[in-house]
Amino acid sequence: MKTVLALITHGVEEIEAVTPFDLLSRAGIGLTVAALGASENLLVRGRSGLEIRADVALESLAGTPEDFSELAKKFDALLIPGGPGSFDLLKDGRAAQLAAAFSAQGKLVAAICAAPLILNAAGLLDGKRVSAHACAWDDIPAAKNCARVEIDGNVLTSRGPATAFDFGLALVEALAGKSVAAQIAADTMA
Repeated sequence: MKTVLALITHGVEEIEAVTPFDLLSRAGIGLTVAALGASENLLVRGRSGLEIRADVALESLAGTPEDFSELAKKFDALLIPGGPGSFDLLKDGRAAQLAAAFSAQGKLVAAICAAPLILNAAGLLDGKRVSAHACAWDDIPAAKNCARVEIDGNVLTSRGPATAFDFGLALVEALAGKSVAAQIAADTMA
């Protein structure tokens, strides 16, 4: 079974997290949601005030950035939903280090909305077709003329909340194949 590590923090865009999480589940893909800066009960408050319960704190999976390479070996992909919390992830720096560790092993790295800024900080977007929210265009000019979802090599990116379903289906397709993604699209009347 394919597995995905998702990284969330306070201020996550709920649609960009829950929609791909749901589609991954429908595809039978394992998902571990790790929180950065969550309270003791692992609740993360999204940008609209909805709470998402993470499975684990990032610190308990990998205490230091040196552990990120070992952590990346356990998963097939890294998913980073966007929202205002992306800027906290960017400032913290560990999300970019984690993305670099996944990419170095040829693993899929997926980010939506402002989260491609994290991939940019990790040096993963040079020469790539990339999609991102307009708030990221100054730092990622190539995203200005982007499609709703872009996949280039092992990097999957998307614009924002309105593209979360397309992004989730692209993630499913990349991990489980076209037929599984097509079946989920048909089942959900996409």
